[in-house]
Amino acid sequence: MSAVSPLNALQIVINELTTGLMADGRDLEEATAALTGLNQRWFTAGQGRSGLVAAMVAMRLMHVGHDAHLVGEATAPSIRVGDGIILFSRSGTTPVTVAQAQTASSAGATVLAVTENAGSPLAQAAKLVLRVPAGPSQQFGGSRFEQSALVLFDAIMFSLAPDTESQRTMQHRHDNLH
Repeated sequence: MSAVSPLNALQIVINELTTGLMADGRDLEEATAALTGLNQRWFTAGQGRSGLVAAMVAMRLMHVGHDAHLVGEATAPSIRVGDGIILFSRSGTTPVTVAQAQTASSAGATVLAVTENAGSPLAQAAKLVLRVPAGPSQQFGGSRFEQSALVLFDAIMFSLAPDTESQRTMQHRHDNLH
């Protein structure tokens, strides 16, 4: 295996991220619209590194004012009618994530699938799909998908709270126990 310089590796990641962010504008608008009402609880979940992205998105949802929960945390309540859940899975076939989508849908929650595969079981169980076209990658595993999903949700959160006053409110909600 030949080594790649850090600067060359960075350029590869930047190039892949740029093309991975070419999400469908309509999907992006629908996902953003679903997150505009603050009277809805939102849950997030994913497995592996997608689960880490889900945790970061839950944190930002809380920062913009949502009652947000990471599935599996001890303080996460049960999902109910009127709630929403954002599920991350590149393949859209991860068994646990698909089962969570089906459970949430059966409970009457809005399911937002974040996946590369718009025809997957996860997408089929969802009301909304945000397709992240990560495609082939020189990086290991699903890094390109996870990076793209995180940046897309950071953009969504920025669009929900773009001004200084909104960001002051977000800062007030930021953890101060460290």
